[in-house]
This record gives sequence, C-alpha cells and structure tokens, in this order.
Amino acid sequence: MASSLTKASVSPGTPGSDKTFFGHPRGLATLFMTEMWERFSYYGMKALLPLYLVAPGGLHLSAATATAIYSVYLSLVYLLALPGGWFADRVLGPRKTVAVAGLIIMVGHLTLALPTSGTFFAGLGLVAVGSGLLKANISTMVGHLYQGPDDPRRDGGFTLFYIGINLGAFIAPLVIGTVGENVNWHLGFAIAALGMALGLVQYLLGGRHLSPQSREVPTPLSAQEKAATLRKSALWAAVAVVFYGIVGFSGHYTLNWLLVPITLAGLIIPVMVIGRIKRDKELDRADQSKMSAYIWFFVAAAVFWMIYDQGGSTLSIFADSSADNTVFGWEFPVSWYQSVNPVMIMALAPVFAWLWLALNRRGKEPSTAAKFASGLILVGASFFLFLAPLTIAEGGHKAAAMWLVAIYFVQTVGELTLSPVGLSVTTKMAPAKYASQMMGVWFLAVTAGDATTGLLSIADVDLNKTGIVALEATLAVVAGFAVWMYRKRVKQLMGDVH
Repeated sequence: MASSLTKASVSPGTPGSDKTFFGHPRGLATLFMTEMWERFSYYGMKALLPLYLVAPGGLHLSAATATAIYSVYLSLVYLLALPGGWFADRVLGPRKTVAVAGLIIMVGHLTLALPTSGTFFAGLGLVAVGSGLLKANISTMVGHLYQGPDDPRRDGGFTLFYIGINLGAFIAPLVIGTVGENVNWHLGFAIAALGMALGLVQYLLGGRHLSPQSREVPTPLSAQEKAATLRKSALWAAVAVVFYGIVGFSGHYTLNWLLVPITLAGLIIPVMVIGRIKRDKELDRADQSKMSAYIWFFVAAAVFWMIYDQGGSTLSIFADSSADNTVFGWEFPVSWYQSVNPVMIMALAPVFAWLWLALNRRGKEPSTAAKFASGLILVGASFFLFLAPLTIAEGGHKAAAMWLVAIYFVQTVGELTLSPVGLSVTTKMAPAKYASQMMGVWFLAVTAGDATTGLLSIADVDLNKTGIVALEATLAVVAGFAVWMYRKRVKQLMGDVH
C-alpha cells in the first residue's frame, strides 16, 4: 500500500515533500479534505432533496414530479462536468476553477436554505453549476501531485482520495438528514452550506501545498476566441430570457417548461458528443474500432445508472411512505438509507481490488465486458428484489427496513463491478486526441441514464409500481446478457486494450 512509504521515498520537488499525508504529497490532504466536505454538502442535500419535495412541510409535490426534479438535477450535475473541464483548460486553470466552484456551491446551499419555494430551484441550479465545475478538476489536481503516470504512489493516492469522497457521503445523511427531517428542512440545507464553507476555507489555506501545475491554464483562449465565446454565450442567454419571458408572461409557464428541455439535452448531448468523436476522420482504424467498443460500455453504463440512481429518489420516496424504518424498535430518519452505499463501498472496495488481482494472477480475471454484464445483471436483480417490499406495501403492510438495505447492498456490489472498471477502460480506450475529454464522456453516461428516469417521471410514470419496476429490472438483465453474449466481439473491437 502506498501509505507505507516514508518521507525519504517522496520524489524531490513534489509539493509539500517536507511533510507527507500517509506517505503522499501534503497537497493530497488539502484535496482530500476539500472533496470530503464538498461530498458532505452534496450528499447531505441529495439525501434531503426528494423527501423535501414530497413533504407536506416542504414543496408537497407528487412522487413523479419529485423524481423528475431529482433525476434532472443529477443529470445536469454530470452534464456540466464536461464544460467544467473545458472552463479550467481554457479560462481559469484547475486551482482557481475549484475555488470558484466551491463558492458557487456554498451560495447554492445558502439559497436552498431560504424558506421560500421561489429561490429553491435557483439554489439547485447553483449547486449543479458548482458541482460541474468542481467534479473533474479536483481529480485532475490529485494527478498533478505525482511525478507522472508511473509514480508508484499514484494509485494509492487516488484510493485515499476515494475514501474521502465516501467518508463525506457516509457522514452527510446522518448529520444533515437528521437535522433536516427532525428539526427543519432549511436548517439542513444550511448545514450543507457550512460543510462547503469549511471545505473552501481549508482549500484556500492549504493551496500552497498543491502543485504549481494546477495554476496553469493548459490551452488558454485567444482574445478572438474569448470574444466569440462571449458572443455565443450572450446570444443563447438572450434566447433563453426571451423565450421564458414570453412563456411566463403569457401565463403558460409550468415546471415542465424547465424540466423537459434539460432532460432532452441530457439525452441528445451525449449522443452528439459520441457521434462527433466517432465521425472524426483524423482517428485511425484502431481508434475507430475502440470507439465502437466503447459505445457498448456507454449504453450499458447509461442503463445501469438509470436504475442505480433511483436509490436516492424512487427507493427513498418508497421508504418515506411505505417502509418500517426501525431497527430493534428504534425509528431512524429515512435519509439515513443514503449512508448505506458509501459505508458498503468503503468495506467492499478493498475486497474487490484483492479479488481482481487474485484472479488475474491465476489467469481467470473476467474481461471488461464480463464485468459490465455482471454489473447490469446485479442492478437488475436489485429491482427484482424491490418487487418484494412493493408487494408487501400493496398488501397494506409496512415493508421491513432490511429489504431496502438488501437492495442497496446488491446495487453496491453491481457498482463495484462496473463503475471503477468503466473509469479505467475510459482512460485506456480514449483516442490521444480526446484523452482529456473522455472522462467527461464517461460522466455523460450518468447524464443519459438520469435523463431517461427524468423523462419517464415527467410523463407521469409512477416508478414505484411493480409493473414499471419489473420492466426496468428486465431491461437491465437483458442488456447484461446482451453484453455477455457479444463479449468476444467487443473484445476484438477493443484491440490491444485489456
């Protein structure tokens, strides 16, 4: 493990090499804490969001509308990761972009904390924009701390960073969820703002330990490009203002006028981005073949995230209305279910890392396609399992909490077979021309999956009905078997990537 390295093993010139963080550059502690507090604010707010949307003391919306808002919000966060990376590469550089992102997120949570429904959606928009700016860039800065891709501490550093993510995600529902549900919804959102403020302060104070490279703007816009970008941005902003002004003043505005365009963008933009890369005539035959294989993984991931991310909406709303949320007679807040996944990730991720290495040494490690197929089948199985508590609730009884814990467990195992593998294969299969953009493309699979859920909800499909749950489960399992059946063909298309 990289944390066993001593101070003496730190490469000369590494920022903070006089002090280390478990044998890693001191800057990792800064980024670890920044990401932990950002995830604390994000996951805490996310755990409260669907419950606040349906609560009589909240916005008191229908379950379908709440799921649509939640899904569109998640879709927007991952969609904005792509322009967030572009903004850092062309305008401010990663370090300044993350500082701006943290400020926007904090203001967004403070806006959510205001006790008025009119400011609520503005707050959600600000948090989505800030999260999009931060998401890819903070990971980039972790990479800057090490001496290139062959630095032996690199993988261990990202592992520690990943622990920070899940630590924040685990604690957040226990704190923010408890206060929001039991004391005051808006106070819960305010605590999320406090968490981001703490992360931002220590990020600014610890900035001296970060790599000088994080200050650089890799490919800055020329004066001409800046002018053109500003003109285009102003034009599109004007079109939006005029359009929504006409809709609003004519008395026709409803929430769907906002949700539907974002949802459609979440489906259309991923297709356009992948299509543009696939049609690029500068790519050689090997890269074209890899992109053809990557489309299989992208579609599979979109189906996976469509179901997986309903753990925070469909399952949470079901738990709120139809589950017996007690352990040994003690009732706990519904938002606490959102801590199940991160604690399981922290417990099981080392097990899976050991398992893949052990199988690899024996020449039996499953292929990337086989791992993706397993992830899809498992997430489908989790929704087949969901049919049991749904049936219990339809019979007029409260479903036991352990049913939901079991669903989250199966989904977590599925996540560990698909998500880390997807991140890895994305970096391996990326054409050199699109090396820095492909991680954003991977996030677009989440966008497409959540946008599909949002579109179903906007169409007033009740996702807590046995028929639609069974249909989604069947779709995932069939997709998993399709990937499995064509795994050899996909492997051929991948070429020299293993």
